[in-house]
Amino acid sequence: MSDPEIPIAENLSRASETVRRIRERLRRAVLGRDEVIDLVLVALFADGHVLLEDYPGSGKTTLAKALGASIRDGGKDDFPAFRRIQFTPDLLPSDITGVSVFDPDKGSFNFRPGPLFTHVLLGDEINRTSPKVQAAMLEAMAEKQVTVDNVTYPLDELFFVIATQNPRDVAGTYPLPVPQLDRFLFKIRMDYISREAELEVLETRMARRDAPDESAMPSVARDEVVEARGAIESGVTAAPAINACLVDLARALRAHPQVVQGISTRSLVLIVPALKVSALLRGRDYVCAEDVAWLAPYVFGHRMELGPGAPPPAEIIRECLKGPVEELSRAILRQ
Repeated sequence: MSDPEIPIAENLSRASETVRRIRERLRRAVLGRDEVIDLVLVALFADGHVLLEDYPGSGKTTLAKALGASIRDGGKDDFPAFRRIQFTPDLLPSDITGVSVFDPDKGSFNFRPGPLFTHVLLGDEINRTSPKVQAAMLEAMAEKQVTVDNVTYPLDELFFVIATQNPRDVAGTYPLPVPQLDRFLFKIRMDYISREAELEVLETRMARRDAPDESAMPSVARDEVVEARGAIESGVTAAPAINACLVDLARALRAHPQVVQGISTRSLVLIVPALKVSALLRGRDYVCAEDVAWLAPYVFGHRMELGPGAPPPAEIIRECLKGPVEELSRAILRQ
């Protein structure tokens, strides 16, 4: 949390610098993905998780590795900065949570932590694993802890998941349970990058392969990220009119004829910290309609159940957002 003895404005300035350094590093590592990078940063500093729908070779591993490498220190538990899990149907919960190993010298069991004990976790093809493993992931993502042999072990406060699934490959997959899908703050569809970005990838491949000294790259301490979360939450303002806009949007979505199940109240709670980080990325200390319009499709799209023949969730959200945003603009003008 932020130091109460330091003025909020100073804390917010430090948080902005922390975000800037990570953003600079990620943009050097991954070309043509500026919006995806910003969304990942929003999720990281809003204490959420990200689900990417992608195809092989889209840069997801590079992005996750660069994010892990940008965070120094392991905190009091000395967790590694980055780990990757390739999810497969034969994976067991103990493969990701860890296992108790018997020590014959001491005559007792010692816990050996699994790959969940990290700062940044890349979960590749998360929908290819069994429901038992999904349940273990759900506890880690929701509670930041794992339970092994009836003993609960805490994960690091920074614990952040970037998971992927392939939307075109449905054979041999297990659909994500609704509660786990709800634990992802964003669901992002990664399309192909622009022609100019692809040309830059090819032209700079040698320079990027011969990577510069890690110490010369922008990085932040683990504690700086945790402190920035608290500073953004307390230093960026979300006016009551923003809350009214979100509630009106939720009610409009629930009443839409092509929406079978609308968004929950919890999703409205989850979006508020994300809106505050969005405002900081744009150099503001207050949330406005621009932030709501940008993030709403990513936060609410995967939490809606649509009827047959319905358009993409983003289209319905933008349609339902028009009225609440107009009312929000009028409310701001009246202030």
